[in-house]
Amino acid sequence: MHCLRTTVTRLQPLRTAQTAKNLSQTRPLMLERDLRMCQPVRCLSTSVAAEPFLNGTSSNYVEEMYYAWLENPRNVHKSWDIFFRNANAGAVPGAAYQSPPPLLGPSEGTASIQGLVGAQPNVEKLVKDHLAVQSLIRAYQVRGHHIAKLDPLGISCVDFDDTPCTVGLYGLAESDLDKVFRLPTTTFIGGNETTLPLREIIRRLETAYCQHIGVEFMFINDVEQCKWIRQKFETPGIMQFTLEEKRTLLSRMIRSTRFEEFLQRKWSSEKRFGLEGCESLIPALKTVIDKSSQSGVESVIMGMSHRGRLNVLANVIRKDLEQIFCQFDSKLEAVDEGSGDVKYHLGMYHRRMNRVSDRYITMSLMANPSHLEAVDPVVQGKTKAEQFYSGDTEGKKVMSILLHGDAAFAGQGIVYETFHLSDLPSYTTHGTIHVVVNNQIGFTTDPRMARSSPYPTDIARVVNAPIFHVNADDPEAVMYVCNVAAEWRNTFHKDVVVDLVCYRRNGHNEMDEPMFTQPLMYKQIKKQKGVLQKFAEKLIAEGVVTTQYYQEEVVRYDKICEDAYSRSKDEKILHIKHWLDSPWPDFFTLEGQPKTMSCPSTGISEDDLSHIGSIAASVPVEDFTIHGGLSRILKGRANMVGQRVCDWALGEYMAFGSLLKDGVHVRLSGQDVERGTFSHRHHVLHDQNVDKRTCIPMNHISPDQAPYTVCNSSLSEYGVLGFELGFAMASPNALVLWEAQFGDFHNTAQCIIDQFISSGQAKWVRQNGIVLLLPHGMEGMVGTEKLYKSLVLIVFTPKSLLRHPEAKSSFDDMLPGTHFKRIILDDGPAAKNPEKVKRVVFCSGKVYYELIRERRNRNMDAAVAVVCIEQLSPFPFDLIKLEADRYLNADLVWCQEEHKNQGYYDYVKPRLRTTINRTRPIWYVGRDSAAAPATGNKHTHLVELQRLLDTAFDLNAFSGKSS
Repeated sequence: MHCLRTTVTRLQPLRTAQTAKNLSQTRPLMLERDLRMCQPVRCLSTSVAAEPFLNGTSSNYVEEMYYAWLENPRNVHKSWDIFFRNANAGAVPGAAYQSPPPLLGPSEGTASIQGLVGAQPNVEKLVKDHLAVQSLIRAYQVRGHHIAKLDPLGISCVDFDDTPCTVGLYGLAESDLDKVFRLPTTTFIGGNETTLPLREIIRRLETAYCQHIGVEFMFINDVEQCKWIRQKFETPGIMQFTLEEKRTLLSRMIRSTRFEEFLQRKWSSEKRFGLEGCESLIPALKTVIDKSSQSGVESVIMGMSHRGRLNVLANVIRKDLEQIFCQFDSKLEAVDEGSGDVKYHLGMYHRRMNRVSDRYITMSLMANPSHLEAVDPVVQGKTKAEQFYSGDTEGKKVMSILLHGDAAFAGQGIVYETFHLSDLPSYTTHGTIHVVVNNQIGFTTDPRMARSSPYPTDIARVVNAPIFHVNADDPEAVMYVCNVAAEWRNTFHKDVVVDLVCYRRNGHNEMDEPMFTQPLMYKQIKKQKGVLQKFAEKLIAEGVVTTQYYQEEVVRYDKICEDAYSRSKDEKILHIKHWLDSPWPDFFTLEGQPKTMSCPSTGISEDDLSHIGSIAASVPVEDFTIHGGLSRILKGRANMVGQRVCDWALGEYMAFGSLLKDGVHVRLSGQDVERGTFSHRHHVLHDQNVDKRTCIPMNHISPDQAPYTVCNSSLSEYGVLGFELGFAMASPNALVLWEAQFGDFHNTAQCIIDQFISSGQAKWVRQNGIVLLLPHGMEGMVGTEKLYKSLVLIVFTPKSLLRHPEAKSSFDDMLPGTHFKRIILDDGPAAKNPEKVKRVVFCSGKVYYELIRERRNRNMDAAVAVVCIEQLSPFPFDLIKLEADRYLNADLVWCQEEHKNQGYYDYVKPRLRTTINRTRPIWYVGRDSAAAPATGNKHTHLVELQRLLDTAFDLNAFSGKSS
């Protein structure tokens, strides 16, 4: 209704003299005044049906025609001239098509009428036809990719209905093909022309959207971004390349193809997960890097699975070929620590000159396990860290490229988790270029069994990322699409997807037989001419290169490979560190050893403790209103500072604050970490009167401090832990922490823990300083977690102990000269008379306070010693031995709240026995083995707790038993 009123108002009767006078003014001002001030001279009681084309769909088009007519009646078709003249004369709705009375046109001033306008044309059909053309243009923009020639094999499993792009669907006929139509402003197919015959409109739309490139973008909810994409693909003749660009593209195709053929000739029985069938991936990546380097990018971090990794290392990262070839020699001995990994999992870090931009660029390909997409968030985290440390707040210097397989891109949830980090303030990398190697099969699984969506890339639509599908057997189309993708990222700093629709010439690996499961596909693949051969023939036919030139280029690269192969035979040892993707150059000596293995004092001065404590207990911003409950919390902190004690939250403040004061960046991430799951942290204060106004007191410690980043994450463990792992990988001079909402939620991120954290240094000589905070404890509701081994710091943080009156430390434990206590010794009556102690109870965590309380209630302080192990790994053998030797007459007991198969018992028992040379048994006190971590019933939980406490203090409990 609003559109109808607007149209009728703008088409109101205008006096000829007024029109002529107003045309001397600017049109936008006139129309704006008409729209706001002019009222129809009479009420229109006729229904909308009287003017059937004046509806919400067509009003924009009618207004556009009206604008053109006001400037000059000759700008529009004669039928529109008749219509607007009649409307100006006051014709009633439905009669504006009729032969008009003598009228003065808007550009004729007061000149006399030369005669009546001719016979009435079929204006309604004309309007409908123009609207149909607009709908047809939009159909191509929205659905043109449905009929694009994307599959090199011609057997695409994506079965789309092609009728949306047929003229008959919109009421147009073959007889309309030669009619000329005015082009709407929503297309660029006209170039410098404003009108085109329908036949030419369709031809240009087919060229733009239905050849070897399919563009999905009309779902994007930003008008300027859609307009930008339309211009890149619709402008006539825009996809042109110079002769030099074509020769460079040919050279890159030669390197990509001949590299795989060389490996196949030399090691035909070795798995290498080659790139055959998608050789255009290499020029695709190099095009992205070239264009990005020209735009100012200085560092590119890449992640990919195993398919084509060796080719990317050789021809994109430019790792020395002999170092790749020697990996095929099973006799090489590793000289570095660790186990190493298969060659198609390894990474690389390299800085070199980019010949296109003439600028240096650093490239890093991250190591990745067999878990195909697991590296995605790791890459994003490392990219974010490099942007952070270089002050790159807009992502103009550092960028990420992620390579995916079609089945994994659609099937693995970590892809979705990573996409959802892409626009979050503390996680965005300001645009990632995703390249999908879409070989239309997942191992042996057809796409129709592997996904429910038409394309494997549909996941990207959730973040409004444009998707450029391209036939990978057309290297020029691939190159153009990659140029556009790089420009998009540089312009909008948003994610973009390039879908290389290709095929896999061999099986899943070179030893696999694909004909078992895809016989028809592989019959077609065997007939398929290689992309290099097709491209070379095309360029030779065009006169871009000669046959001799092409053959010489092939021979030249083959010689490069042969020479490198000869040199690779001289390699006798394997340097795993040569494949390191994230070096810490200032952290190690030239021999690769850490510069120091000592543990310096972590204490700070009394003044610093008091100052940081005062910040923790205050609001360092004026006119900032906090919640009343938070005021009580801050007052409690102030009281603790006055008493020179810290609970867990204040102790954390002291640790973070002192590091920040020393210039060490601290980043804390995870679910609800700003406040803390248990409402204990409150590192971000919220103004109760001003929406979104916050204060982070930790950033007010000193003027020259390092920044403190604390950020609530999305509700993800796998993706966010991977991200923080990547962030911590960039520098050893930072404290990067990820906190699980509850400790056992870490099992959702188990892949990152198992494949990257626990084994990363052994496989890839990769260092990392990530800290995992896992809230832990048996409360009868949420269960516990176990994590036996890791190369990084794992802190089992408390839950109920956050407010336990005895879980506090004095400032005296934090002054200069103090160190972290690997174990908490018994300092009561038992320690004074160790020879009289009957039992030593070793434990860890919350149960320590339960044992202390129970021992006090039973008056057994002199008979039972309780030792709390604060550092489980590396195990404190030296300190445990001292305690065991002190209490030579005592039973040795390990006590835990957790079930026997879920706590630390299986980890601790062999280490305790080793410590004492198996001279005494190690008894177990705790819950029996169970499948579930907690009972869920408070009464049952307390009964179980009391039972294990009774056993712990029953000095005859193990009489006559064997361990």
